[in-house]
Amino acid sequence: MALSLEQSVLKGLGENFGKCVQGYHLINSDPLKESVWESVNAQVFIASGIPVESKSSGSHSPGSDITCSIGNISNKSAKYDGKSRESFSISSYRLTAVCSGTNCGTPADIIAEIDKRKNFQYYSVIVREELPESYSYDWYLIPSTHPSLVPDTYEWSPMYGKRGVNKGNQIGWFTNTVNGSNMSISFSMSSQLWMSVAVTEDMKQFIVGKVVTNKTQTYDYLQLYNMLKK
Repeated sequence: MALSLEQSVLKGLGENFGKCVQGYHLINSDPLKESVWESVNAQVFIASGIPVESKSSGSHSPGSDITCSIGNISNKSAKYDGKSRESFSISSYRLTAVCSGTNCGTPADIIAEIDKRKNFQYYSVIVREELPESYSYDWYLIPSTHPSLVPDTYEWSPMYGKRGVNKGNQIGWFTNTVNGSNMSISFSMSSQLWMSVAVTEDMKQFIVGKVVTNKTQTYDYLQLYNMLKK
């Protein structure tokens, strides 16, 4: 499975990603993530000749965040798990409609609900490693049909509590691990779906941009205002 984009487009996306992230860190020392990533990602698309029709502007509604000429995009942000950068985890839908502490549901219902809500063609994930004095970012543009992100790739099993009031009671669902990736749902976390994605050689082909930036900001908002208004 590969991205159906021309190499010249991918090159432009990677270059503009680096510029936008470095621009963000000229005035921000906090990591680039969540709703800010949606805005930055839209700028990257536009600068790369990919028109953006609409974006959710950080509404946190499930599903598509950006609609552009290559399709619908679901924006996610994550940190690499550990120093080996072998995996990262992203959250997705809250599934209380089909599974909860009062109604555990079935794997078939869970899979059908996830598939029903998937109204986008790509996951656009910015993944960071926080180093002592810098941030290292990778941008993944992953087809939503990739097996590691599809629920029926896995075998689903009940998750049971091991201590306290929940000992012996079902507290969620978890899957087996396939090529390093897996999924889980915890009823105590609003039955939110979590996906642990392994950074395999196959997954690395979806990295379209990389950049390392300093944590120390160069300007603050007052400095920018005074510079531009002179």
